[in-house]
Amino acid sequence: QIDKGRIAELAAKEEKRLNDSTTGSGRMYERAKKTMAGGVPSSYQVRDPWPIYLEEGKGSKVWDVDGNERIDYHNGFGSMVQGHAHPAIVKAVSERVAKGTHFAAPIEDSIVVSEALADRFGLPLWRYVNSGTEATMDAMRIARAYTGRDTVMKILGSYHGHHDYAMVCIGVPYDDLGDREDIQSLPYGAGIPKVVSDMTVAVPFNDAAAMERRIERLAEEGRLPACVIMEAAMMNLGVILPEPGYLEAVREITKKYGIVWIVDEVKTGLTVAPGGATEKFGLSPDMVTLAKALGGGLPCGGIGATEEVMEVVMNGSVYQVGTYNGNPLTMAAARASIEHVMTDDAYAHLNMLNDHLMKGCDAILEKYNLPGYTVGISSKGCVTFSEQKITDYESFMENLHGELTELAWLYAMNREIFMTPGREEEWTLSVQHTVEDADKHIAMFEEMAHDITA
Repeated sequence: QIDKGRIAELAAKEEKRLNDSTTGSGRMYERAKKTMAGGVPSSYQVRDPWPIYLEEGKGSKVWDVDGNERIDYHNGFGSMVQGHAHPAIVKAVSERVAKGTHFAAPIEDSIVVSEALADRFGLPLWRYVNSGTEATMDAMRIARAYTGRDTVMKILGSYHGHHDYAMVCIGVPYDDLGDREDIQSLPYGAGIPKVVSDMTVAVPFNDAAAMERRIERLAEEGRLPACVIMEAAMMNLGVILPEPGYLEAVREITKKYGIVWIVDEVKTGLTVAPGGATEKFGLSPDMVTLAKALGGGLPCGGIGATEEVMEVVMNGSVYQVGTYNGNPLTMAAARASIEHVMTDDAYAHLNMLNDHLMKGCDAILEKYNLPGYTVGISSKGCVTFSEQKITDYESFMENLHGELTELAWLYAMNREIFMTPGREEEWTLSVQHTVEDADKHIAMFEEMAHDITA
């Protein structure tokens, strides 16, 4: 049992401490909100009473406008697995700037990157985009053209970008979702037409049998899905790993019904292994979507597919387009990252650091008898504050102690550690993080555990 009154008391104290140390952000917010809606470029950057405005990042650290230095475990929602201002990427981008920053024409770097991606992910053909949202949006369109079907199937609670067909059954009122065998297609926020959200059908994670039963019912309605889009491990509810045999079952089900299997690697691609979760779990998807870490800190995304699926692009049936697709700066950064930063040694370092973090936090949970456990995959991990194992969105909503994750964020921010806000997020490491950085996080976590139980 945890004392919720004690947690609320600590949270109020830590909230005041953070606000007192970020008054410069407060002043910048007053300026920003006059011309930027909500004072931020993205709704995921909103914070009450003000967001923390950053000024600089180098290596594993960032500095805010008040001059506060913090170890960065946010890393741009996991985009910066290379760390900030990595010398190899700075050199590549600096040299490219002097040669021209945009042509809307192919360059050699785009070929080099596609060759590397084909080798790493086992999918022969690639196209570029500028974000994860564009990657999943185009992947769905390609799958629809290939199959001649309209319906999309996704996992309940998973985030796949902010286009209309993806903004369904995530962050919606849990009690409104209905039975897990017939989850309602609820839009995430206003402005999404019901006729669009109804075309996206959600099923639970880690339950292949429920997925197949829903597919069979959709087939009876004449709505067999064009694709199943999913993360191999759910990465926006902390980290939820696939149960043994689950991904293999999904592959068999999608093959059985002629459904395109899209593995969304926007968060895991290039961050958990050279070939992402596809390599880590030994998968053979029909399509893969990439973004975030692919660009080495610049806006970039990619779509990989089999020759059969990508034929609809090559024959002109699908117009996969974008003025900034394959932009020279992003391709220079991506090439430098692949060739010089995300090496075998880099992944060994990330695995070592993540194991060190999880081991340290697990020991503290046990020492202070707090409800929770650690879970992670290479550069990403978290403490899941729950007595029960979280396996899907349903168990996440029913069992997570959200007040503990929110308190942990405040403790981190006040102890020189920059974390992604929200109870759904995990820590994200970069190749420039050190054991000393990890130990500082562990020390922060023990201080919080001690204070909660004092």
